Amino acid sequence: MKVAIPEWQGRVSPVFDVATNVLVTELTEGQQVGRQKITLTATDPIERARQVAAIPADVLICGAVSWPLELALRAAGITLITEICGPIEQVMQSFLSNNLANEAFQMPGCCGRRRFRQGRGNGYPPQDGQDGNKDIPNQRRRQRRRICQNRQKTRKT
Repeated sequence: MKVAIPEWQGRVSPVFDVATNVLVTELTEGQQVGRQKITLTATDPIERARQVAAIPADVLICGAVSWPLELALRAAGITLITEICGPIEQVMQSFLSNNLANEAFQMPGCCGRRRFRQGRGNGYPPQDGQDGNKDIPNQRRRQRRRICQNRQKTRKT
């Protein structure tokens, strides 16, 4: 399995869309067996997704990612773990120990504090009646709500 993490000054890059360096770690049986730094040159979401798929990365751990790029990465078969921040070494260790839900690695604004924008020109598909894509943003909101509820449950226990 290959895990890609966009890197900026030794930390997870806050916005994957503009990240230029990606640290790719190869894992075998839960152990790191190789690392390489790859430079991403594409700015178009589809081309950027193709570059990541060509690594070939199985998992991408990143901070924020735009809606078009997220769709392109998922269509390329890459598993996304978003809204993660912190030093790359700690994030990778947390991933290996299956503990990325830890509040220490959440980007600020997660779990209901983030403001969702709606309408045209902001990375979300048009609203219902414009081209019938009403369900896509709603599915994403439901998914984020479930993630946040699970994180809150783990904090209470």
